[in-house]
Amino acid sequence: MTAPTPRRALLAVALAAATAATVPGGRASAAGPVPEPMTPAPAPEGATGGASRKTVDNRFWYSYAHWTAGLHQGTTALGGARPGLEIKTPTGRREYADPHTGKKSTWEYAVWTSPVHTSTVPATEAIASWNARTPAGTWIQTELRGTYTDGTATPWYVMGRWASGDGDIRRTSVDGQTDGKSTVWTDTLAVDAPASGLRIKDWRLRLTLYRKPGASRGPTVWLAGAMASDVPDRFGVPASAPAGGAHELKVPRYSQETHAGQYPEYDNGGEAWCSPTSSQMIIEFWGRRASATSVAWVRKEYADPQVCHAARSTYDSAYKGCGNWPFNAAYAATYRQLAGVVTRLGSLADLETLVRAGVPVITSQSFTAEELTGAGYGTAGHLMTVIGFTAAGDVIANDPNSADNTAVRRVYRRREFENNWLRTKRHNAAGKVVSGTGGVCYLYGPIRPNPAQVLALRAVGVL
Repeated sequence: MTAPTPRRALLAVALAAATAATVPGGRASAAGPVPEPMTPAPAPEGATGGASRKTVDNRFWYSYAHWTAGLHQGTTALGGARPGLEIKTPTGRREYADPHTGKKSTWEYAVWTSPVHTSTVPATEAIASWNARTPAGTWIQTELRGTYTDGTATPWYVMGRWASGDGDIRRTSVDGQTDGKSTVWTDTLAVDAPASGLRIKDWRLRLTLYRKPGASRGPTVWLAGAMASDVPDRFGVPASAPAGGAHELKVPRYSQETHAGQYPEYDNGGEAWCSPTSSQMIIEFWGRRASATSVAWVRKEYADPQVCHAARSTYDSAYKGCGNWPFNAAYAATYRQLAGVVTRLGSLADLETLVRAGVPVITSQSFTAEELTGAGYGTAGHLMTVIGFTAAGDVIANDPNSADNTAVRRVYRRREFENNWLRTKRHNAAGKVVSGTGGVCYLYGPIRPNPAQVLALRAVGVL
């Protein structure tokens, strides 16, 4: 069973105290609106009665034109098959004391600051995503600064200090960031009191690229941006209509429970590895696989060593877990020609659009044992991979919280799955009001999707 996630619990407490109910969730130069749910059935009790406004805005920089924009302080844009951002001439040196190892090192750096993006959705939350290559001796820091609707600005919030490996620095979020109006909860910037009407109206990113002094090359950033959202406070959502016709993708099946007790230094071992296990399933669906060198550290008697590698490669030393959403997307993008982002979708119909175009999706949800028939467990936060739909529209999912790999494929009732995934409030097993994820998902895919996939990504507002 997936263990409760501490950051989600902290956020739920904070937002409840502020009489708010949105929760953390978290591309492309122009983002279209997320299609609103189809509503053939009455909304359940507590639902908002159907969405009538856009609730999610995506903005990502990834093209050569994107990278030439903004403010360069020692960085340069790269063209070619996969445009990116690199260090041209370092602008200075900085000592970094790693809080997780105590090690102090000096790094040279360069900085790129994005143009200001005015969100089409005045937002209560924002989650950054980035895709980068960080060879040994390099790392990056991603920061976000927003402007509130009252005209004041947030600080520069650190959204992640990241490297694909852990030999130079420990990959980490940064605790304790707040200005009294908003707070960073691991990977999510959230307005403290959404009920006050305060929102984030625009934002920009700042990327700092680090390398060892005197090195000839540094990290390369291929994609960076954020998803901003203002999902309405809701215990339930209107039902979407199934597209009709069965459709299922052949996605590899991996169980997190296979790894129970393995490498407890990474989030207490495999029992908590729902996020990296789900990530690995989709990475391999796209034909990528961890190299023999990258898994050589894993004990030979352990099955599926690539799952252990995924857990180590997504581990957040501050959060002390493998469920940092942007860290999982960044890990997926370390594989050849893959991109990964975190966003929200508006309905199960949106999810179905992607899956029918050949794009499996990792969803984040929470529920009691009674709320998802056939699961056999309850969870305060769990990731699973949606791989298809039955002819009746029920959800086919690879659920990593299964006894073994053969048991991973599950069929869940459409209505139950949709409500558990899209709501922002729920009652836990003790009857207490706690948070839901509001439609958070990971999207991984090739940097050059096929025409059908491009249409699907545009239809759900990601491209």
